[in-house]
Amino acid sequence: GRAGGAAMGARALWALLAALRAGWCLLPQAGYLHPDEFFQAPEVMAGDILNLQVYYPWEFLSSSPCRTVVFPLMTSGVTYWAIKSLQQLDICSSCINSYTLLVSPRLLFTVFSFILDYSVYRLAPFWEADLWKALVLLAGSYVTLVFYTRTFTNTLEGLLFALLMVLVSSRKSNGSSAEPTNSPLIGVITTAGFFNRPTFLAFALMPLLYWAGLIVDSQKSIKTIINHFLKLTLCACFTAIVFITADTFYFTSVSLDNLYSINQGSLFGVVAQLHEKMVVTPFNFLSYNLNPHNLALHGSHPRVTHFTVNGIMLFGILHVLAIGAGFKMLKKYVHQLIRVKSCYRGLPGLLVHSQGSPTLLLFYFVPLALLSLFSHQEPRFLIPLILPLVLFSTSQNRAVKWKHLIVIFNLLGAFLFGCLHQGGLIPCLFHLEQLIHSPASSNHPKHYTLLFAHTYMPPRFLLNIRKTDTQVEVIDMAGCGEETLCQTVEQQASNFTCSNCYVFVIIPGTVRATIAKCGVSFKNETLIFPHLSMEDPPQMPILSSGNWRSQLGLYILQLDRDQ
Repeated sequence: GRAGGAAMGARALWALLAALRAGWCLLPQAGYLHPDEFFQAPEVMAGDILNLQVYYPWEFLSSSPCRTVVFPLMTSGVTYWAIKSLQQLDICSSCINSYTLLVSPRLLFTVFSFILDYSVYRLAPFWEADLWKALVLLAGSYVTLVFYTRTFTNTLEGLLFALLMVLVSSRKSNGSSAEPTNSPLIGVITTAGFFNRPTFLAFALMPLLYWAGLIVDSQKSIKTIINHFLKLTLCACFTAIVFITADTFYFTSVSLDNLYSINQGSLFGVVAQLHEKMVVTPFNFLSYNLNPHNLALHGSHPRVTHFTVNGIMLFGILHVLAIGAGFKMLKKYVHQLIRVKSCYRGLPGLLVHSQGSPTLLLFYFVPLALLSLFSHQEPRFLIPLILPLVLFSTSQNRAVKWKHLIVIFNLLGAFLFGCLHQGGLIPCLFHLEQLIHSPASSNHPKHYTLLFAHTYMPPRFLLNIRKTDTQVEVIDMAGCGEETLCQTVEQQASNFTCSNCYVFVIIPGTVRATIAKCGVSFKNETLIFPHLSMEDPPQMPILSSGNWRSQLGLYILQLDRDQ
């Protein structure tokens, strides 16, 4: 009857949203969320594998390695190796261009993002959530459409958290909780997650406690319990060794032959030498981030930012409903505690016996609370929490009556972050790449100076310039003041000696008036629309000002030679 029809409708809707996720990735999605989506993986791999001119961020310099190279190699690295091979095999002559450089790693992440959908499919029956409603809520969230199709370490963190939740939520066919037998895999995923982002421990804590609770609950013999924990620990250690070895080879650039010849073929010597140079990236990351002075360099936020701002910004009404339900449950438990004065067997007992919602809420709020201990709080840090939140919201039909609000919220979010936010920068780099590589350019060598001001860091790899080429110079002025900007532009104008030099200034429309005061003339203005810079917001009211396209655009200005 009606329920069957509704399920069919939901299936169709999910399929449509899944197609949108893949299609929008290929379009490509123009919004630019945060420099880390480029500078933590594709930019570095394009430099290493394709020998392109790139900017290596400090975390990847061998003096201070703070990020593992294993995941960038397994994701962007693999896709770049694939397009490089296609080009070398002459399967396609221009396989490597700004489009494939941007889209190929993203496409891999988009394929991986369906791990989330698979997890909902596996977990919904276990946590008593409505399966197809949960899948539609997940696939329709702008977090899935925009964040999970980008090359963030946070995206991988979310996928590993999802897999961990699937591994600890196993149930026998008769409905009782099964004894989890996945100890080795749980060990591998927890360690891999820790090397990807050390904050993964905040997400892994609840699943691991839940798993421990199930094991203690279902086991009579202490021997079996120890056996489980041993398996987990051994696999965790083995995974850590793999990561440490890979990072050590990458960051100290020791080659095996090199090591072997130094140590005259003794394996012990090789191991000793490696141990001396050993690189453990998460510990470097933690020692950097636990210093409040360093964190402040990246921006300090009030401790309640995740709870009051970021949660609502990402998940909207779902976050608010979860907070409401959380308070209700706290009240209930406090009452129970006062009455009973004791509680099953501490936390694990509580977790296993109170089936469903309360535990899901802990899966959501415990990581949120742990991440709130740090002063640097960005919205993307919370994206892994989409899974427990979607399951919670579709258990007991909580979200249904808000469905119109949810649709409007996600349409706005997808438009704002997927299209508008810094949305001119990537099309601008595509445009410049075509200009630099145009046939006219290659016949007569030209020199290009690209000056970016008041934009996010431009990912250099999208310009597709070989390391051996010297004809392109990128100057990133970031959010510099008016005087500095004018000085630099005037300096470029006075340096115009060669006849085949081209200088382009790339600025948002909101800074266009500032640069007009600099006393240099421009020709060939290109306006790329839309582009919203939160750092230099358009003047309000924007629509009445008549130049709203310019206010919401990014300019490529060419310096005029005949000043």
